[in-house]
Amino acid sequence: MPSDPPVTVAGAGLSGLAAAILLARAGKEVHLHDIRGDSGARFDGDFQALENWSMDEDFFDQLEAWGFDSSEFKSTAFSVVDLIHPDDVVTQARTNGVAYRIVERGTSPHTIDQAFKRMAIEAEVTLHYKSRIDLEHADIVACGPKETSALALGEIFHTSHPNHIAFQLNDKVAPGAYSYMIIIDGVGLICTCLWRKQRGSERFLNECIATYRRLYPDVDMQPVKRVGGKGDFTLNGCYTSPSGQHFVGESGGLQDFMWGFGMRMAVWSGVLAAQDMLGGPSYDREVRKHLLPYVRTSVANRWLMNRVGDRTFKRMCLRWMRDQERSGDGLRWIGKVFRPSPTKHLIFSLTSPFMLKRADGPMRPRRLPFRPALPRDAWEPSLEAQSVKATWEAARRQGSHTSFESIEGEAVEHDAAPA
Repeated sequence: MPSDPPVTVAGAGLSGLAAAILLARAGKEVHLHDIRGDSGARFDGDFQALENWSMDEDFFDQLEAWGFDSSEFKSTAFSVVDLIHPDDVVTQARTNGVAYRIVERGTSPHTIDQAFKRMAIEAEVTLHYKSRIDLEHADIVACGPKETSALALGEIFHTSHPNHIAFQLNDKVAPGAYSYMIIIDGVGLICTCLWRKQRGSERFLNECIATYRRLYPDVDMQPVKRVGGKGDFTLNGCYTSPSGQHFVGESGGLQDFMWGFGMRMAVWSGVLAAQDMLGGPSYDREVRKHLLPYVRTSVANRWLMNRVGDRTFKRMCLRWMRDQERSGDGLRWIGKVFRPSPTKHLIFSLTSPFMLKRADGPMRPRRLPFRPALPRDAWEPSLEAQSVKATWEAARRQGSHTSFESIEGEAVEHDAAPA
């Protein structure tokens, strides 16, 4: 009897690795290719959040059920999150469970990327880094973003402050989005997300850092490096091509359009693709059943976010806190925002034909364009932000590194450097 042909996976991120691990454990010969030098090389030691409110099942329970060892990578759980209103009022969202788990992305041994890589090696996946293949020859396509729908810009710093997480809705320092500060074991990250294309994007990060310095004067900050990333948000017409290729993770458009959460869907889609190839249910059908309702809900949420400013953000924060007072759970209100509902389905149906633009490709994608700046995005930096800029320029002269920046609104990536 002839042996099964090798399985080829394009992309060694979480979705590609998840699929490769399960296929190799089932006895398949799997070859995984990535254009970068290592898994996680797209990132530069920045923190990312695994939210725990959009679904009933804890993501770590899902990982264990799928056969992935969550103890292989470092994660830090938070049950209390500072919610900063647009007018700089600081409140706290609390839950008896886990609100966020923070993980590090990159090439250090304790990152989630390297943990999945180790599991792939143990499963005898053949890894081909710095390897570019024709995507038509891949059985599973798990590549990263191609175009730009949004940007994230951040600064990593050393600090003596205890672990902490804070999140702000503020249309000035984070146009159409949010900013956050995460501190884990002496390393901090302040990041702003831009959902409108800007000239001089660095001023938003500088103003964001100045805001957190003002709100948290007891946080000492020694700049280490500046990092970032881009998001490419697409909604595919199908998830398995006519030739049988499965598109997973960002290649499948499986991520949150509202705030950019994507790790859960990345791993989940890789699992579903592997299960299909091992004789399980149809990948396309399972994506539409389990993941697409959440993606469509996030499209509706993004449409709403695009049409409001700080006044509505303030009302959102107040409603969030009032619901916490009534229910005793700081996750209930935000969980409702993220979960599918008939209202969100109606908003999606009415707005997506105008909001998403048709793009080329076998999956019939519709892409969320990078929206232009608004007149209110034109403002002069504060004196505090100018001080932040001067501090960073001094740190850069002493060897601090920038791995990602935005020039004239376009994403520019540099080689990553260790912290």
